[in-house]
Amino acid sequence: TVLSEKPTTFTITVTSEAGENDETVQTTLKFTYREKYPDETPLYEIVSQENLDDNDVTDIIKLLEQQAEENLGMVMIFTLVSAVQEKLNEIVDQIKTRREEEKKQKEREAEEEEKQRFHGTPVTIENFLNWKAKFDAELLEIKRKKMKEEEQAGKNKLSGKQLFEMDHNLDTSDIQFLEE
Repeated sequence: TVLSEKPTTFTITVTSEAGENDETVQTTLKFTYREKYPDETPLYEIVSQENLDDNDVTDIIKLLEQQAEENLGMVMIFTLVSAVQEKLNEIVDQIKTRREEEKKQKEREAEEEEKQRFHGTPVTIENFLNWKAKFDAELLEIKRKKMKEEEQAGKNKLSGKQLFEMDHNLDTSDIQFLEE
């Protein structure tokens, strides 16, 4: 877009190639020719930009400075715009690479978490003996409770052996029954 004729000022919008998920980065460059152009570098600035970090904008400005110095004495706007186009494509690739790295990092973290979840306490003799003592105590307590319950349930009902031990008359009762 031509903004003025004296001095010649115009803008060029440069967009990167579409990256993953059709993402693009874009910048609008404003150029102003000086009197002695092309023996003198044109004035340039970034008017607007999309999806670019401040570091990326700084890198683009440095790239423009470098390319302008290298191309003194030649018509250079096409070269400058081409260099910016390549830089924007690199930035899109870097964004893709960063996302892939983040994804891999998240996968690694999830894998480490999973490993931690399944990693138990290492068994040593001390650990085992402590566990065994607690386990035996729990089993003993369970047996005691079970015996108490059986005693309470069995108070009304005595076993045959207990009946014979309490009353010796029962020893002969069966014999009397058979004689009759």
